[in-house]
Amino acid sequence: MSEPTEQRNKRDFGSFHASNVQELINIPEEDYSPPELPIKSPAFLFQQDELQFGKEAREKHFLLEGSCTFLNHGAFGGVLKEALDATQQWQRYTESQPLRFYDRELLPHLVYVTRRLAKFVDCDPRDLVLMTNATTGINSVIRSFDFKPGDVIFMFSNTYGAVKKLMRQVCVDTGAVVSEVKVNFPLEGPQQLIDLVKDNLDGSKTKLAIFDHIPSNTPYITPLSDIIQICHQRNVPVLVDGAHALGSIPLSLRTLQPDFYVSNAHKWLCSPKGAALLYVAKQFQESTRPLVISHGFGSGFNSEFIWAGLHDYSPFLSLHTLLDFWLSVGVNRIQHYIRRLVTDAANLLTTSWDTGLAAPLAMFGSMALIQLPHLQLFKDCDTLTYCHAEQVQNMLYQEHGIEVPIKAIQNRLYVRISAHIYNSLEEYEKLAAAVLQLSDIAAS
Repeated sequence: MSEPTEQRNKRDFGSFHASNVQELINIPEEDYSPPELPIKSPAFLFQQDELQFGKEAREKHFLLEGSCTFLNHGAFGGVLKEALDATQQWQRYTESQPLRFYDRELLPHLVYVTRRLAKFVDCDPRDLVLMTNATTGINSVIRSFDFKPGDVIFMFSNTYGAVKKLMRQVCVDTGAVVSEVKVNFPLEGPQQLIDLVKDNLDGSKTKLAIFDHIPSNTPYITPLSDIIQICHQRNVPVLVDGAHALGSIPLSLRTLQPDFYVSNAHKWLCSPKGAALLYVAKQFQESTRPLVISHGFGSGFNSEFIWAGLHDYSPFLSLHTLLDFWLSVGVNRIQHYIRRLVTDAANLLTTSWDTGLAAPLAMFGSMALIQLPHLQLFKDCDTLTYCHAEQVQNMLYQEHGIEVPIKAIQNRLYVRISAHIYNSLEEYEKLAAAVLQLSDIAAS
C-alpha cells in the first residue's frame, strides 16, 4: 500500500519541508503514490495513426516558422508547443506561492518525473538524475574521477568537440593522457568501430573510455553493446555521450549497461531547453558528485544531484507533458517515421547528386551524412575545410531558406540532414534541387 502523504513528505536535508528524496525514489513502483500535479497536461488521446506527421504535426505541435525549411533538428532541437506551454504554466504556478513550491512541493515532483523518465529509458530510477544539459552531466562524471599522471582516457577522433576540450583541460590538471583513435570515413560498417576498440584499448592503463552514441558531426549509431562488452572485459568503465539518442532511437539502459550515460531531452524528445539526464551505475554512485555541492550532500546519490541551488526547474517538470505526448502518439510509431524519412531522404539525395554516404545507411537513425556533389566553386581548392562548409551552409540558408549544416570531413563536404515528425520528403527534394542549382551557379 502507498504511504500516507504525511509520511511521504517530510524533511531529510536542508530546511525543505519535503526533502526525503531517497525514501521516495526507493519506493517500489507498485507502492508508489505520485503527488498530484497542479499543472494539467493536455489530454493527448491520439487514436492509431490519428496524428498526421509532416506539415500537420508541424502546424499543430511546433512553433517553427513556415518560411524556413528546417532540416537541422539535431542542432538545438525544436520544442513541442504543449511542453513549452506547460513550462510557462509551471513558472506561473511557482511564482503564485514561491515558498510553498520550493519548500514543500518541488522535490517530490522532481522525484516523480525522474521515475517516469527512468521508465521511458528502462532503468532503475535510483540510477538516474536530472541535469540541465548533457555537457553538465559529462563534466560531473569526469570531474569525479581521480585521474593520475599517465592514466589513459580512450576516445575516438570524432568525439564531440566540447568533450575533447574538457579532456584537454583534465590532462593539464592531472597529467592524464588521451588515447585518440582515428575513425576514417566513409565507414565500411559497425565492425570497423568494434575493431578499433579491440585493437587499441589498453586495459592495463585506461581509466575511462568515452563514446558518442550518435556522434554529432558524423551521426552514425555506434555499436555500443559490443564496444561496452569489450571495455568491461578489460575492466575499463564506459561513459556514453548519448546527447542525440533520447527519443531518436530505442533506448534501454538496462540492456545497454553503460557505467555512465548522459542524454539531452531538448533534442529529439523535444523538451524546452534545460532538461537532460545522467545515468550512473550503482558501483560508481558513491564516488560521483555533482558539480554544484548543495543541501543534498551526504543524503544519497539522488539527493545530492536533485537540488543545485535556486533556478528554474520548470523544464524538468514539463517532461510530464512531453512523455504523455510520446506515449499517446506511440514511441515506436514516431521513431519508425523518423528513420523511414531519413532513409528515403538519403536515397533521394545520393541519387540526385550521384554521391554516397559517410556510413552504411543502416547505421543512421534520425540523421544522415550525405556527400555533396563536386562544386565548381571550390575547384581550385586542394583542401576542403570548415570555412568552405560554412560558405555552402550560408548560401543554402540565405538564398534558399534551408537550415541544414554542412560538414567538412576528411577533405570531403557532407550535408547532415535531420528528420522529425514535422518534416516531409518534399523538404529534402528542395534541398536536392538547391544544391544542384548552387553547383550550376558556381560553374557559370
